[in-house]
Amino acid sequence: MAIKDILPGTMGFGAAPLGNMFRDIPEAEALATVEAAWSDGIRYYDTAPFYGAGLAEIRLGEALAGKPRGAFVISTKVGRVVLDEVEVAARDQGEKAGVFAHGRPNRVVNDYTADGTLRSIEGSLKRLRTDHVEIAFVHDVAQDFYRDEWLAVFDTARTGAFRALDRLRDEGVIKGWGIGVNRVEAVELLLGLQEPRPDVCLLAGRYTLLDHSRALQRVMPTAAERGVGIVVGGPYSSGALVGGPNFEYAPARPAILEKVARIKAIADRHGVSMKAAGLQFSLAHPAVVAVIPGASRPSRIAEDRAALAEKVPADFWRALREAKLVDPAAPLPID
Repeated sequence: MAIKDILPGTMGFGAAPLGNMFRDIPEAEALATVEAAWSDGIRYYDTAPFYGAGLAEIRLGEALAGKPRGAFVISTKVGRVVLDEVEVAARDQGEKAGVFAHGRPNRVVNDYTADGTLRSIEGSLKRLRTDHVEIAFVHDVAQDFYRDEWLAVFDTARTGAFRALDRLRDEGVIKGWGIGVNRVEAVELLLGLQEPRPDVCLLAGRYTLLDHSRALQRVMPTAAERGVGIVVGGPYSSGALVGGPNFEYAPARPAILEKVARIKAIADRHGVSMKAAGLQFSLAHPAVVAVIPGASRPSRIAEDRAALAEKVPADFWRALREAKLVDPAAPLPID
């Protein structure tokens, strides 16, 4: 079964904000946001143990409790195991340091072995209050791609997590697996393997209106050829595309802010919202099976739905091409 036949619709819910991403989100607000997504008809929810040391999974599980389990799809991630003990030392989370400073204090350990994969899924099922998840992504196996140890970590995942998930898929325990990363190189390397064979990959922040050329050249053709779906996470580039201060989990650089301003000037001229531009650009590539914008407030759900349905004039996309603000090879909704 193709992964697009498993996913209910092209827009899902990215649950990272439920883990208190960047701010301490009140419980009621977090639960109301998931309820707003459900009321909107969203039936695909993506989460991970890493998001607030299990907090996002706990909140998502609570919010979906009582909903008919066969009516929605959950993807979660492996590679990190949440322990019961409290973290007392400073956490080494690389480029994501501080992103979940307001999450639970539980210690989170990296474990990309087969046994660690099974333990991670077991913990996720308890927090999510379910007996199964449809999709499992190996999380952040390339978080520190330019450090010397990265290839060793990937090799551990190749012989451990990848094979374990391949087996679980073949046994029918899950319906699909892949990796969830924000590094193009990791997906490229995975797609180059003959075995095991992934079904879908979550690429966060790497096929967006602001940043897409490397993915377009190095990942998308192979993904399309092999029938591996791409879920686009972070379609607003950590918020930078829609006026937020962050890009790549850190304050946006001047060059990024300048690019946003140029896109926005064209969008304003054509009466196009930046959210519509971002979502519809990502979905225009045939390899993309879903986008999962994150939301921490109920009102954001309606904004995303409106952006997906917004009629964007062809002249807007042509203007972006003429201004060289998109890769000339990138598929656009007018193609």
